[in-house]
Amino acid sequence: MNIKFEKTGDVSARLALEIEKADYADAVKKQLKNISGRAQMPGFRPGHVPFGLIQKRYGTEVKAEEVNKLLQKHLTEYIRENHVNMLGEPLAAEDQQPVDIEKDETMTFVFDIALAPEFDAQMTGHDKLPYYRVEVSAEDVEQQVTQLRQSMGHPESVDTYADRDIVRGTLAELDAEGKPAEGGIVIETASVMPTYFKNDDEKTLFANAAKGGLVIFNPSKAYEGSDAEIASLLKISKEDVAAHTGNFSLQISEISRFVPAELNQELFDKAFGEGNVKSEEELRARISENLAKAHEADSDYKFLLDVRAHMEKKVGKLTFPDALLRKIMLANNKDKGEAFVDENYAKSIEELKWHLIKEKLVKAADIKVDDSDVKTQAVAAARYQFAQYGINNIPDEYLENYAQEMLKKQEQVNMLVERAIDSKLVRALKDKVKLDEKTLSKEDFGKLFE
Repeated sequence: MNIKFEKTGDVSARLALEIEKADYADAVKKQLKNISGRAQMPGFRPGHVPFGLIQKRYGTEVKAEEVNKLLQKHLTEYIRENHVNMLGEPLAAEDQQPVDIEKDETMTFVFDIALAPEFDAQMTGHDKLPYYRVEVSAEDVEQQVTQLRQSMGHPESVDTYADRDIVRGTLAELDAEGKPAEGGIVIETASVMPTYFKNDDEKTLFANAAKGGLVIFNPSKAYEGSDAEIASLLKISKEDVAAHTGNFSLQISEISRFVPAELNQELFDKAFGEGNVKSEEELRARISENLAKAHEADSDYKFLLDVRAHMEKKVGKLTFPDALLRKIMLANNKDKGEAFVDENYAKSIEELKWHLIKEKLVKAADIKVDDSDVKTQAVAAARYQFAQYGINNIPDEYLENYAQEMLKKQEQVNMLVERAIDSKLVRALKDKVKLDEKTLSKEDFGKLFE
C-alpha cells in the first residue's frame, strides 16, 4: 500500500492510494474459500463446488469488496494519524484514471480533499462583550402564580352561568315555528362555551342562563358560519352544515366552572414538594428564583450569539475551497441538485466558519464532554419541559427515566452533546473575557433578538 499526500493549494489537497495485489490477495482467497464451503451449484454437492468455478463466478465481486475495505480503512487511518484537518468527505478526483477491478492487479485511487483554513481564534481579558441579565418583575411572578393556580385548579358545578363556563345539556334543532324539528338533530350530551362565540348577540342569550333552564340560540350565527366549529358542535360533517342554519334549544343539565386552586399548603406541596414552601411569600420567592435561572439560560444563549459575532469579526474573512466544497455539497444532496447548492452554499459557509472558530475556542478551554455531562443536559431538558407546565416537583427518579428515553435517540444525543459543549464554553468564556453587564426588562431583552 503506497499513499501519497500533496497539497494543491492553501485549502485543498490530493491523496493518492496505490493498492497492490499483495494487499488484498490473501483476504480475497479467504473470502472465496468461505463461499466455497457453502456454495451450491447444479451438478455438485453442497460445499464441493470446484474452487475455479467459485473464483470465476464470485472473484471480481469479492475483489471489489476487499479493495473497498482496504481503501476506506487506509484512507481513514491516514487522515486521522496525520491530523489532516479535512472538511467534509474525500471526493474522488474527476481526472482519475479508470480502474478495471477485474483485470488490474495494481490500482490507484485519487481523492481531492478540502482543507480547513489556518487561522488563530482566541479570547482573552482584552475582549469585552455585553452580558444581559433579565429582570424578574412582580408582574412576571404574578403571571406564574396565576398559571400555577390554573394548572392545579378543578371544575365545579354551579347554578348560574358566568363568562368562560361550560354549559352542558340536550341540544335540539328547532323548526321555523320554534318547535323540535321532525327528524332534526338531537344531541343529549352537548357542550358549549359561549365565551368563544364570535357573535356577541348570541353570547348575551346565555347571560341569565341557569341550571335546569332552556336557551334558544343559533349555532350558525354564534360561530358566524365557521363550518368546522359548527360541525364539531352538531356532530355532523362540514358538508352538512349548510342544511342546519336555524335555531337550536339547549336544555341545560349542568354548568361547569373551572376554579383556580387556592394558594394554600396543598398547592405548595404539589408544586414544590412537601414542606419546601410554607407561605405565599416563599412561593413567590421560589418562583422568582426559578425565573431568574431560566433567564440566565437565555442570557447565556445571547452571550454565545455575541461571542460568535465578535469572533467572526475578529477572525475576519476566511478562504475556503469553494469549488471543491460545492462539489461535496452536491454529492451529499444529489436528489436536490445544483439549485439547492446555489441557494444554501453561502449559509453553509457561514455555519462552517463558526463551527471552526468554536472548535478552536473549545480546544483552548480544554473542554471535554462525557456521558455524565450529556445525561445532566437530558435531565435539565426534562425538568425544563415539565416546568413549562408549572410542574416543579417531579421526582428525580422520574426525570432520570425521562432522560434515559431521550438518550435512546441519536439525534437527541447529538443535540445534548452540543448543549453540553455550549454550556461549558459559555462558563469558560464568561470567566475569561471582560463582561459589560446590563440588566434589562424581559421586553427589552426580547427586542435584542428582533
